[in-house]
Amino acid sequence: MRWTLKPKPEYSKVEELKKALQVDDIVATLLLQRGIDTYEAAKTFFRPSFEDLHDPFLMKDMDKAVARIETAIAEGENILVYGDYDVDGTTSVALMSSYLKTRTDAVATYIPDRYDEGYGISYKGIDFADDNDFSLIIALDCGVKAMDKVAYANDKGIDFIICDHHRPGDKIPDAVAVLDPKREDCEYPFKELCGCGVGFKLITALASKQGQSVEDLVEYLDLVATAIGADIVPIVGENRALAYFGLQVINTNPRPGMKAIIAEVKKEVLTITDVVFIIAPRINAAGRMKHGNHAVTLLTETDFNLAAEYAVDIDQFNTDRRETDKRITEEALIKIDEHNEQEGFTTVVYREDWHKGVIGIVASRLIETYYRPTLVFTKSGDKLAASARSVKGFDVYNALEACSEYIEQFGGHKYAAGLTLLPENYEAFKAKFESVVKETIDPKLLTPELKVDLEIELSQIDDRLMRILKQFAPFGPGNMSPTFMTQGIKDTGYGKCVGEDDKHLRFTATKSFNDKIVCIGFGLGDKIDIIKSKRPFNAAYSIDENHWNGNVSLQLKLKDIKE
Repeated sequence: MRWTLKPKPEYSKVEELKKALQVDDIVATLLLQRGIDTYEAAKTFFRPSFEDLHDPFLMKDMDKAVARIETAIAEGENILVYGDYDVDGTTSVALMSSYLKTRTDAVATYIPDRYDEGYGISYKGIDFADDNDFSLIIALDCGVKAMDKVAYANDKGIDFIICDHHRPGDKIPDAVAVLDPKREDCEYPFKELCGCGVGFKLITALASKQGQSVEDLVEYLDLVATAIGADIVPIVGENRALAYFGLQVINTNPRPGMKAIIAEVKKEVLTITDVVFIIAPRINAAGRMKHGNHAVTLLTETDFNLAAEYAVDIDQFNTDRRETDKRITEEALIKIDEHNEQEGFTTVVYREDWHKGVIGIVASRLIETYYRPTLVFTKSGDKLAASARSVKGFDVYNALEACSEYIEQFGGHKYAAGLTLLPENYEAFKAKFESVVKETIDPKLLTPELKVDLEIELSQIDDRLMRILKQFAPFGPGNMSPTFMTQGIKDTGYGKCVGEDDKHLRFTATKSFNDKIVCIGFGLGDKIDIIKSKRPFNAAYSIDENHWNGNVSLQLKLKDIKE
């Protein structure tokens, strides 16, 4: 790992903020590094408020979307709520359909089949709407590039409202309304909403016409917070406020489906990390292993006993998903090793029988080993389908765009994308992708970077600091949990490897006579020799709480150690 120490803010600014907030150097520095430089900015950061949310009508086409939905409700039209099969898509569909059902009974949902229809709006979905007399489709977390599909629906007399957050192409579909803060002609102040976030802005606008405010829609925020965590959008600005209040709902009064998922979790308070690693994978597993409809059914169920039954199925899908992605990852590693393909600037691997539902996870796992922009392909009908994942700092979407001559269809984000191509174009695409990445990537990005916020001493770590750091949550892109560094520490002499296959490291760190604190390093078992050498070493870590038998103590969660 490359350790990069973030620049320290100017001394005068640190002193100014310290006085204004009555905090110490550490807290003032961390806040300034996050762009928080005044008392008012700190108040907004530490005490999120519904007043931090922008007027939904600032979003381009919001007035058109609201007017069309109001007409549909007034005239009893059938409305089809359509969304992608991942967490952002299924939570969006659950949110929109749940809200609309408080206004009209003429609402149904549609999630495309991952294997039969693929990502986004499908002709099959539009035909379903046509066959069943739906005159309005509200598409969430997809659709901003669906030019042909929307034209096809228009020919059948079906209107579209699109709520998306992906980057648009050169043209916008000819829909009644296209809500997407990333539209170049959209002046909405916050550009980083997830699909469910855009959906929430739409129901906020609809509710405002009924004399309701955002406070009347708090019950939907457990879905929004889950989508924010799962879709890895920056947890700053509006997303921070939505995640903050959504986590409160998850911890105090979640919908029955959410409650059923977390029933087995032995934690008093769930964080955004728990959402990402406990709730989101289970919701995602439905679309990966079976069908996204299972997730929507669970998230819209109002009876807890029924939700608990659905949650058992969802949990089984997740177990199957874990076993499948572990097996495919092992197969992919063998394949890459056999063909000596680990030396290039990219990792591109293909096998026709790999499960399409887990290739994105496998791509992420391969990055853990080789740390290269990665594509995992499988056969999908008469085409090849791939999931792309990238390394920090490199835009894989742009790289794919440069290879578009070989691609049938693609979409996604800077760090994650999906694509399809014809089998005969695979080798040419693979060579072009390697060439594009080689020419455009900064070579240092091929070594994982560990960004360190601040160098501190062990003596500065105490309960007061921990109390303030906890208020920095919810953490995520744009506001990661602070990483600290301390130089010249030693093990007190009892350090050891722990866990399955001795994968993890546990020891007590000390630097001076009074400083002793327990350290746990997950996946750092191979660094045991550094702490056994009896020589001082450097540690990068976050500060954490260890809960054990009713006792709470501070510990360091190691990110890396170096001689």
